[in-house]
Amino acid sequence: MKQTAVIGVDLGGTNVRAGKVTGQDVVKHEARAITSRGSQETVLEEIRQTIAAVSGADVSAIGIGVPSLVDVEKGIVYTVENIPSWKEVPLKEFLEKAFAVPVHVNNDANCFALGEFYFGSGRGFRHLVGMVVGTGLGAGIIINGKLYCGRNCGAGEIGTIPYKEHTIEYYCSGQFFQRQYGVDGGTLHQQAQRGDPRALEIFVAFGDDFGHAVMTALYAYDPEIIVLGGSVSKAWPFFETAVRKKLQAFAFPHALTRLLILPSQIPDIAILGAAGLCYDAEK
Repeated sequence: MKQTAVIGVDLGGTNVRAGKVTGQDVVKHEARAITSRGSQETVLEEIRQTIAAVSGADVSAIGIGVPSLVDVEKGIVYTVENIPSWKEVPLKEFLEKAFAVPVHVNNDANCFALGEFYFGSGRGFRHLVGMVVGTGLGAGIIINGKLYCGRNCGAGEIGTIPYKEHTIEYYCSGQFFQRQYGVDGGTLHQQAQRGDPRALEIFVAFGDDFGHAVMTALYAYDPEIIVLGGSVSKAWPFFETAVRKKLQAFAFPHALTRLLILPSQIPDIAILGAAGLCYDAEK
């Protein structure tokens, strides 16, 4: 399969992006808006058309990442928050009929982890956690070189673990900044880059809580590398020190000397990660 092309698809709440991937490169790209409030059939057709724009005779498989839980074996997508009509969608079946190639469906955090494993900072490692820090907090898990989803595609949902009086995600995602300080993470990042003392203090507070999220991932999965994605990861230099200070409480300090924590550096990681589903299926 890796000698031919595969297609990676990133489905969001307002748009869908598809790319033809050959080797390490996205060689053809298409992005279109979707009718988020449209019927299940309308959105499926919009996805089909977007994929068709990059498809060709050399395409051997399609991978698609979605922002929801998935029955990975059957390729059924459940309850996409920003697409109300999508309650139980047989996405794999629909796309396999449309394109006559194998289709692999998974959630977007799992795709992110695969993207880093095959195309990014995770190359050469066997045990990886990809943490997506945006509006929410999710994670994808690579164990012994293969994606681990769990029985219900719920492995890595560390954001839902109770923490303080709420959950880890409550404190360790972009919503933290708006809720606690009335400013969005992007604006705060710009302020921190200008040296604003208040912004710098807020990122220190965020890093202290995020260090707990990292520690949870370490206890659960013992990875060699943690790669951070999502909008908040761009501000990593401003909360890295606080995270590492929090990690001093980790029970196995020797493990920290060998652990890498890095922000993602790949612009098309969502498309590449979805394409990685095709590679992972070969194992």
